Formats: sequence, C-alpha cells, structure tokens
Amino acid sequence: MSELQTFLFEGQPVRGLLVRLTDSWQEALARREQAAERFAPPVRALLGEMAAAAVLMHANLRFDGALVLQMHGDGPVKLAVAEVQPDLAFRATAKVVGDVPPQARLEALLNVHGQGRCAITLDPRGRQPGGQPYQGVVPLHGDAREPLQDLAQVLEHYMLQSEQLDTRLVLAANDTLAAGLLIQRLPSSGQHNLAGSAAGRDEDTIGRNEDYNRIAHLAGTLTRTELLTLDADTILRRLFWEERLRRFEPRRGAGGPRFECSCSRARVGAMLKSLGRAEIDDIVSERGDVEVACEFCGQIYRYDRVDVGELFTPERDQPPGSRSVN
Repeated sequence: MSELQTFLFEGQPVRGLLVRLTDSWQEALARREQAAERFAPPVRALLGEMAAAAVLMHANLRFDGALVLQMHGDGPVKLAVAEVQPDLAFRATAKVVGDVPPQARLEALLNVHGQGRCAITLDPRGRQPGGQPYQGVVPLHGDAREPLQDLAQVLEHYMLQSEQLDTRLVLAANDTLAAGLLIQRLPSSGQHNLAGSAAGRDEDTIGRNEDYNRIAHLAGTLTRTELLTLDADTILRRLFWEERLRRFEPRRGAGGPRFECSCSRARVGAMLKSLGRAEIDDIVSERGDVEVACEFCGQIYRYDRVDVGELFTPERDQPPGSRSVN
C-alpha cells in the first residue's frame, strides 16, 4: 500500500519525509495502458519521480490547495506534469513529441537546447476570481550553467533559490514503485521552527548547519536500488541508526497518497455542450461517435448518437442513454 512517512530528528533543526507509491503508481500506469498511451520507460520513470516529489513537497508545505509540478522542455518531452491535492491525491501526465532515447536522462528528455525549465505552482483552494496562484520557475541547469541530469538536483536548486532552505532529495521510479526521500533544514524562524525563535536570516545559515550537513550526507548515501527495494522501516534504520528520530503515524489508504483523477463524464459532457449541438452532430455524422480522452489519466469517454441527444435534451425529457465509458 502506498504510504507517506514523516519524521523529525530529535533536538536537530531537520525534518524528513519518505514516500512510497506502490499500488497508486501502478494504477496510474495501468490507466494509460488501457488507453493505449504507453509512455517510453524514461518518461514513465520521470513521471514517477515527479509524482513522488510532488507528494513530498505538498506534505512538507501543508498547503490548502493544489501543488502542480511542471517540466517544460525543448526535447522529445515538451511537457511533464504532476499534480497533488491537499488530501495527497495525485495524477501525472506528459506530452511527448519525439523519439525518446532508451536511457535518456533529464537533459536528453527536456533540455536538449538549454531552454528547459521547471515550474512549481501553488493554487489555493477557493481562490477568488482574478486571484493569481503563486508560481516559481527555475532553469534545468546549475549556477555554472551546467545541465542538470536528475529531477532531484533541479528541485534541490529550486528550494535553495525560492525558500533559502537546504534540501536533500533522493528519487527513483520504475513500473511498480515511485519513491522519494526528502531531508530539509528547518527554517530558523517562523511556525515550523523547533526552537520557536532564532536570530539571523535563513540565507545566512545555508550550507553551514553541521547537523543538517551530517544528516543530508547520510541521506545521500541511499541508492536508487535501495529506495526501490527496501521498505520504509529498513531505509530509515539503515540510514539514521545513530540518530534519534521522532516518527509520526504513517499516512496510508484514504488518508495517504493515492492516484485520483478529477476527470468525469459530467465534466466532459459540459465541455461538449459548450461546443454546441451542430459541431458535435457533425463529428458524430463523420465518425459515428465522439471520443474524448483525459489528458492526465488517459480515461476515454465515448458519446454515440443517443448520448449526444441526451446531452442536449433538457434533463426532465431525457431517455436512458448508453453512457459509454471505454
């Protein structure tokens, strides 16, 4: 079962989160398989890492709204997106426009000409009309303009630039599991500070906290293979056996990370109605039905002549329709 583990290092200004997306990640990929939209292995791995990272960041922020992690590229992958809701429901998708090399890493997927970028958007729930969500953007290269090859490096750079917080991320994904470990130095002031108050600004302590540096070094020894093969208890015990951890109740099941797409037949129907009866009738006359696929999960919604007639008929006069899905 998919799970999220949260923990603190006793007496140290460091927190950690560990996520393992098992059944939920497999369900996300299976939905794509059903829609005959199977991504290449490097793209599936990227999306898995993005889903794990987005869950970690959302849980770390405790933000009442959607967190959207986007990778905009100039290579075969034009766009990759992972979205997480406040209840940790996630979904992910990508737009692929070219051939993907079998062992492609981040540069070959998204940053072939150096124009790739990463954007993180925080969209508050109940945002007022005209209100703008917060968005931060960073390029897919380091301070010396060297291309970054891993998503974890990009997000560490983002956290350093936008939040002035030291962060260590380890991410890995295959077709059965997407997992991630996040270690972060707590801010020196504010509601998340263990001590309650402290002097100095966070940027003054970047890279200088010995406790964080020691713990981040330990986290950095975790390999992708270990992250994908060991359970959460084993990972934390092997990495931090000399540290005093305060572990909180894991989030699993309905209260934990899970795959869930917000698409529905009702939403698709509303979109079709906005196009107008004449345009929809023309499509049905030409193709026999209207087929709409969700860009996120691949779910296919089909409307035959009966469904279209029902869609544009007042509800009180509607006969039973075929309600075709798949």
